[in-house]
Amino acid sequence: MVKPVAVILLNWNTPVHTVNCIASLKHYCDEALFDIIVADNGSADDSLSILKKLYPDLIYVDNQQNLGFAEGNNKALIYSIDNGYTYSLVMNTDTEVDSNLVSCLLHHMDSHPEAAAVQPAIYWMHDKTQIWNGEGKFNRFTGKTISDLSVPDADALNTYKKAEWVTGCCMLLRNSALAKSGMFNKQFFLYFEDVELSFRLRDSGFEVHYLPSCKMYHEAGVSAKVAAPKKEGTLSPVIHYYTSRNHIWILRRYGNPLLYPVYLVYNGFYYLALLGYLLLRRRTQKAGFLIKGLKEGIFTPKSLIWPLGSQKS
Repeated sequence: MVKPVAVILLNWNTPVHTVNCIASLKHYCDEALFDIIVADNGSADDSLSILKKLYPDLIYVDNQQNLGFAEGNNKALIYSIDNGYTYSLVMNTDTEVDSNLVSCLLHHMDSHPEAAAVQPAIYWMHDKTQIWNGEGKFNRFTGKTISDLSVPDADALNTYKKAEWVTGCCMLLRNSALAKSGMFNKQFFLYFEDVELSFRLRDSGFEVHYLPSCKMYHEAGVSAKVAAPKKEGTLSPVIHYYTSRNHIWILRRYGNPLLYPVYLVYNGFYYLALLGYLLLRRRTQKAGFLIKGLKEGIFTPKSLIWPLGSQKS
């Protein structure tokens, strides 16, 4: 009999974090409820061999190349849907749990058929008293996506909220909803793909929920940190490309056209300030990626970002 949940972990050169995540899931969560699918995005550090040796009974999807967060997870989502799982729990590998997260999220989804996805309260790994990501909101006046970082009080722990978006760091997805709306948009590759999917799920008639009574912990940014030259800092320069480009794509599709002048002033000032900072610090590679992201964000045709029927392939 198929278990209700497929837990999806996308690994890219992070075997130690992936092992720690798997170990915490196995220790605290009821394995009768889930199977673990590890999708590997063409890791160059022998990740698959390491993981298969430690956990030979897991399900492995070898993507053989870096497909990005969106398409890398899609390959595992296809496996989950094709093999009859009711839900898919997408989790970052640099996360850990200390309670039965799977059961908590599963019970909520079973009790709320109107929800296509639910996210727990995600706390920082290094400070487990502070929220890293909470209720996802979208400021339609400024075009900014934000997360409520309020630590839930007793009243908040007894309910849930209808969010505007949920994070791909940890989201339990209803597979039947994905069959209707489509999966992650592979054109986004990395960053904002979770926001875009959340909006598309809501456009398909579903809700997305934030459930603070469920919790987990996130180290944050492990895959984005590189051994870059000191002058470029520790954050991969390409991150500025994806975050700027994809943010603009979100505004072009889901923003209010009447507010485009506001978006231009508000976000234009931010990006100009960021560019000035990078140039002042002589982080020319990051500045170049930022400029490239802004150009593609503005000028890429919508037909290339959202090709007809692409989300269900």
